[in-house]
Amino acid sequence: MGQIAVIGAGMGAMAAAARLAVAGHRVVVYERTETYGGAVRRFERDGFAFDTGPGLLPVPAVYRDLFVKTGKRPLEECVELVQVDPSAGHVFADGTRVSLPNASRAGVLTALDEALGADAGARWGDFLVRASEAWDRSRRPLLEEPLWPNWAVLADREPYPSVPHKKLLRTRRAGTLAEVGAWELRDPRLRALLESHALAYGLDPRVTPASAAVLPYMEHAFGTWYVRGGIRELARAVYERCLERRVEFRFTTSVERIVEKDGRVVGVELSEGGPGEAGGLGGTGGGLFAEADFVVAGVAPGILDGLVPGAALRGADEVPPQPGGASRLTVLLALRGARPAGVAHRTVVHTVDRDGELDRLFGGRPGVPAAPTVVVSRPDDPALVPDAGHEAVTLTVTVPSGAQVAEADVERVLDAAERALPGLRDRLLWHEVRTPADIMEATGAEGGAVPAPALAAADGRLLHPSNSTRATGLFAAGGWAHPGGGLPHAGMSGALVAGLIVEGPEFQGSQ
Repeated sequence: MGQIAVIGAGMGAMAAAARLAVAGHRVVVYERTETYGGAVRRFERDGFAFDTGPGLLPVPAVYRDLFVKTGKRPLEECVELVQVDPSAGHVFADGTRVSLPNASRAGVLTALDEALGADAGARWGDFLVRASEAWDRSRRPLLEEPLWPNWAVLADREPYPSVPHKKLLRTRRAGTLAEVGAWELRDPRLRALLESHALAYGLDPRVTPASAAVLPYMEHAFGTWYVRGGIRELARAVYERCLERRVEFRFTTSVERIVEKDGRVVGVELSEGGPGEAGGLGGTGGGLFAEADFVVAGVAPGILDGLVPGAALRGADEVPPQPGGASRLTVLLALRGARPAGVAHRTVVHTVDRDGELDRLFGGRPGVPAAPTVVVSRPDDPALVPDAGHEAVTLTVTVPSGAQVAEADVERVLDAAERALPGLRDRLLWHEVRTPADIMEATGAEGGAVPAPALAAADGRLLHPSNSTRATGLFAAGGWAHPGGGLPHAGMSGALVAGLIVEGPEFQGSQ
């Protein structure tokens, strides 16, 4: 078997590393920062602990499969998974509140009827049926198989079966998520519920294809899960599984260049001063050279282009470039007083100025919205607080990548959060802010951009380049390659890259 160099220790890269090590390859991971996990980080202070990246785990089956395929101990023996219930609370612009049960169709429809009025549940239920059809049509090509060579079929084909909509003398079908909400759901609160799933990934519902209906469907079908101790514990478990499979990690070691010979990668050049190893490293003029039969790059496209000029991701000259990518502003709150019983783990506080928020995020006046949608995370987890008399809360807001954050922006986030957390400021001990600049430092992505998951239609704007590249032996894993961003998608990218290396170009994905 061969030697494999993995660039970056994000979740997709580590998922690939563990699978490749099981297949008999010698795997070395080079990570420029001091730790693993990519965007999945933790902040600790005064006995409080917070996830600074994702806070919940959709589709845990992806990581269950990883642990089944790479060792004897299943995922549930390595972390404690908890299905959060309710799945989410929502505070709408008009003050209406609803709490949605986890993975219970009947419970969700009943809750919507009681909170929003008769027929609200029926409209959402009918939407979920259509969303399930979109999921069935797009699941394999978008998530479980390498990107098709004829990817344009996915770009042209809208898998969501829109309902015909008559307006004046014309009959139209919804082509965007906003049109699905306006024409099929109609109630502005249901529209806000739908569009919040796109907004969480930094997608503009006004141009995001109707196929984004799969995002709320995945939560409905597979439930929403929390890892005790925080999602950072999932990253720890994947890292430890890599170590069990004898994957080597070299932290604070930057890859400066991917070295090619006759069109095939032969290794990587490391920054001067990076750790060496007997027999594997030697001088190449600029730095230290590590031989490799294959290289897996778990980095953003801009970084990869700098490492191997001329060997861009396959399809990059054909697949339309991804939008610049939104980022996140995160405010970590240390609160005095116990977490009240019965509150939702996650509450979405919807904006009172939808058009203004979308204009600030995606229009000609980019910046932190004056009235943002805020996701309030309140884990019921003793491991995150110094004692039962305190609460750790995380506020998350979608912002443009590269956004500059002022204290006034943070104050507006706190104002919005008080709609779900009455008396917030009276309980506040201290707060910490994580900006797009912090995400950029952790992941290297320009402006702290966060990748969205791959979606069909929209002329391919939300497809991601293939895991294969034009350089033989070079593969891409993680959120900036197929099938895109999100914890489940990162795990899937690792499985696809491992399959392409182990089985070769004929690999057709999981069965």
